[in-house]
Amino acid sequence: MSEPIPILVVDDRANNLAVVQSVLDSPDYHLVMVQSAQDALMALLHTEFAALLLDVKMPEITGFDLARIIHERKASRHLPIIFISGHMTDSQHAKLGYKAGGVDYITKPFDPEVLRAKVAVFADLYRQRQALTAEAAALRGENVQLRQGGAAQNPKENTAAPGK
Repeated sequence: MSEPIPILVVDDRANNLAVVQSVLDSPDYHLVMVQSAQDALMALLHTEFAALLLDVKMPEITGFDLARIIHERKASRHLPIIFISGHMTDSQHAKLGYKAGGVDYITKPFDPEVLRAKVAVFADLYRQRQALTAEAAALRGENVQLRQGGAAQNPKENTAAPGK
């Protein structure tokens, strides 16, 4: 079995975190649950997440503003953000979420199967990205070895002639 996929969940209300945790509870995921924007930013410094489930209405900063901050950082620029809101459920707020960099906007109450399916898509993409990154690193290593082997076999070809 592969390692659990890290998913960050940010909501200022513990009961909302508990609901998301109960829906996504699986050995396939490592859920990191935080209740503030500051804790979310700290978590992002230490872990690469497959997706972020982000509450829109929080006391210190809106989810939209936090998403903008997250996407300004090079390391988290491409982090998929799914907004979750029980208060701002109209299409205008959804549009604001997309403008802030969200890939989806879910309103409460949400269908647990739909949330699981959406998170599963980003978990699969994360696994594929990890596999491609590992494969690219292996190919770079092989490339270096081939170049070094070629340089050792043909030292004259790798030496520039004077005046050229």
